[in-house]
Amino acid sequence: MIKILVIHGPNLNLLGKREPEIYGKATIEGINKKLNAIAKKKKITLEIFQSNHEGEIVDKIGGARDKYSALLINPAAYTHTSVAIRDAISAVNIPAVEVHLSNIYAREDFRRNSLIASVVKGQISGFGIDSYLYGLDAAINLAKNNGHELC
Repeated sequence: MIKILVIHGPNLNLLGKREPEIYGKATIEGINKKLNAIAKKKKITLEIFQSNHEGEIVDKIGGARDKYSALLINPAAYTHTSVAIRDAISAVNIPAVEVHLSNIYAREDFRRNSLIASVVKGQISGFGIDSYLYGLDAAINLAKNNGHELC
């Protein structure tokens, strides 16, 4: 069975309240509900994790090898600053997809650089909650195509 780890980074627990003009009105609970509905329909397992702490995210990724078929991650602000998260993704060697609600390339200059992009299979940004849904489909396909179905 395919098992995917979903990681929401810092401040994503504030979705729906935090800058809705940028991030939309969706809440993290709403995103998780939609992800779980897709998982149920496609008969896969999700583990969903949110943290505002870099070390907790690194630890979660570090424990992912041989436990998950793929990783779906919105590193949020850590996208632009965390070599530790980048290195953890690289070290576990499972297919990963980076997602962002907003188009990081249409925002402030410092947001246009992703330290994570070089160690993931792809990145989806700018589609609001659909970024997560497209990202989950991509992660499922990567898991299937990489023979990770039997975790």
